Amino acid sequence: MGPPNMTAAVHGTELPPKTTERSDAPLELTGYRKWLSDNLMLLVTLSGVMLGVILGLSLRPLHLHEDSIMLISYPGELFMRVLKLMILPLVISSLIAGSASLNAKMNGKIALRTLVYFATTSLFNAALGIALVLLIHPGNPDLHNADDRASDRRAVKLLDSLLDLGRNVFPDNLFQASIQQAHTVYLPKPSVVHSFNDTANDTTVGLVNGVEAQRQIPEMEPVVMVRDVQYRSGTNTLGIVFFCLVFGTVLGTIGQKGQVVVDFFAAVFEVIMKMVTCVMWLTPVGISSVIAGKILSVDNLSLVMAQLVWFIITVAIGVVIYQLIVMQFIYFVFVRRNPFKFYKGLIEAMLTAFATASTAAALPLTFRCMSEKLRIDPRITRFVLPIGCNINMDGTALFIAVASIFIAQMSGMVLGFGELLTVLLTSTAASMSSASVPSAALVLLLVVLTAIDAPVQDVTLLFAVDWFVDRIRTTNNMLGDCYAAAVVEELSRKELMALDAAAVNYQDLPAGTPNGHHVGLLEGQTELESPGKCQLNDSVVVDMNAVMNNVNLQQEPSNRRV
Repeated sequence: MGPPNMTAAVHGTELPPKTTERSDAPLELTGYRKWLSDNLMLLVTLSGVMLGVILGLSLRPLHLHEDSIMLISYPGELFMRVLKLMILPLVISSLIAGSASLNAKMNGKIALRTLVYFATTSLFNAALGIALVLLIHPGNPDLHNADDRASDRRAVKLLDSLLDLGRNVFPDNLFQASIQQAHTVYLPKPSVVHSFNDTANDTTVGLVNGVEAQRQIPEMEPVVMVRDVQYRSGTNTLGIVFFCLVFGTVLGTIGQKGQVVVDFFAAVFEVIMKMVTCVMWLTPVGISSVIAGKILSVDNLSLVMAQLVWFIITVAIGVVIYQLIVMQFIYFVFVRRNPFKFYKGLIEAMLTAFATASTAAALPLTFRCMSEKLRIDPRITRFVLPIGCNINMDGTALFIAVASIFIAQMSGMVLGFGELLTVLLTSTAASMSSASVPSAALVLLLVVLTAIDAPVQDVTLLFAVDWFVDRIRTTNNMLGDCYAAAVVEELSRKELMALDAAAVNYQDLPAGTPNGHHVGLLEGQTELESPGKCQLNDSVVVDMNAVMNNVNLQQEPSNRRV
C-alpha cells in the first residue's frame, strides 16, 4: 500500500492526494451563511426584543388580569435571576485574575486612567443634558399637580450620598458586603418633650412614644430628624471590587506561592463565561418576557407617553448624540480605527442591557463580546469593566441633569448660572455613586433636587416612564465601560507590550531562580521579582533598547483586530 499522499493520473490529470484529514476538514462558510453564523446571537437577541414589544402591545387591549401578567413576566424574572447569579463570581474572578497579571505600578496607572476617563465623560454627559433640556424645554407647568406642593419634603443631601459611597468602598465585613449595602436614612430623634409653665421655669416631661405626660402639653415641638446609617438588601459590588483589586495586586507580588490562587480564579472566570454562553441561548424567551411584562404593567401607556413625550425625546436625543457622535469621536482620536466596527461588535450586549435595564446584568455578555469579538486585552477588560459597572454612569448623569431641570421647569422655577453649575456637579457626583441596578437614578435625583430647592415630590411623575427611559440610559452606561476599556488599552499599550516582552525573555531563565517563579504562567502573568535586570515587583524595569525595538516593529500587525 502506497503512502497516503500518493497521486494518480486520470486522463493525464494529476488528482489531489487522498487523505482522511482532507475529508474530515470542516468546510469554511462563505456568503450569507458566514454572516448568519457570525451574527446568530445578535439576531437571537434582537428577535427577543422585537417579540417582547409586539407581544406586549398586542395583549394590552385584552386587559389581562394581574396574575396573567405575572405569569408572562415569570420567564423573564428567572432569566434576570440567572444573569445576576453570575455577577458576583464573575466580578471577583475577573478582578483578581486581571490585577494579579499586572504589577502594582501598572495597576495604579490603569486605575488612574480609567477614573479620569469616567469622571470626564460623566461630566460631559451632565453638561450635554443641561444644554438639551434648556434648548428643548420639555417641562410643562400644566403637568404639575398644585395639590402636591404642600407635601412633605424628603431630606436628602449630597454629603450623605458621598459618605455612603465611602462606607461602601471600605466595607467592614466582606461577607455582609455580598448581600447588603450601607445607606443613610433620617429618623425622628427619640427625645423628651418639654412643656413650659407660663409663670415658672418648672417643666413637665413626657415621652414622644405615647406615654401620657404629667401635665397637658399645649403644643408639640417640631420633630427633629437625625441621620442613621443602616443596611439595605443588595450586593455591595463597589466594596467587593475594591477588595478584589487590592487582593489581586498584592497576590501578583508574592510569586509562585500565589500562582495556584491566580490559576484558580482564572479557571473560575472561564467557567462563568462558558455558563454565560449557555444562558444566552435563552435570550429570546427571557428578554421578550421582560419587555412584554413591563409594557403590560403600565396602567395608561398612551396617556403617560403623551404627557412626558418631550422629556423622553430629550433624553433619547442626548443618548443618541453621545453614542453615535461623541463616543465614536473619542474612539477614533485615541485608537485611530473605525469606531463603528467597534460599535457593531457591542450591539448584542447593548440589546441585553436595554432589555434588562441593568449594566450589571449585562456584564457577563459584555465580557464575552469584548474578548471574543473585539479582542480587547483581557487584562484590561477584567480590570476596567467591573469598576465601570459601579462607577461609570454616563447615561445616569445625563438623565439626572435633564430630569432635575425638567422638574424645575414644571414648577415654574428660573435657574441661574449658580443653580445650573450645582446641577452639573451634583449630577456628576451622584451618578458615580449610583448602583448598577434598575431605577437607581430616581433615588439619586432627590439629591440634585434638594440642592437646587426644587419640589422633591414631583419625582413620582417620572416613575411612569422610568421603565423605558432607564433602558435607554443603561445602554450609555454599558457602552461607556466598553469604550473606556478600548481607550485605556490604547493608552497602556506600550506598558502592556513591555510586560509581554519581559515575560517572553524571562522564560529562558532556569526554574530555580531566586524569585521562585516558573515558566507556566497565566496569560499576561508578569510578576517577576528576580534581583537581576528583569525585576517587575513595583515597576516595569526592562532593557527597553534591546526589547522595544523588536516590539515596535510588530506593533502595527499585532494591533489589527475588528
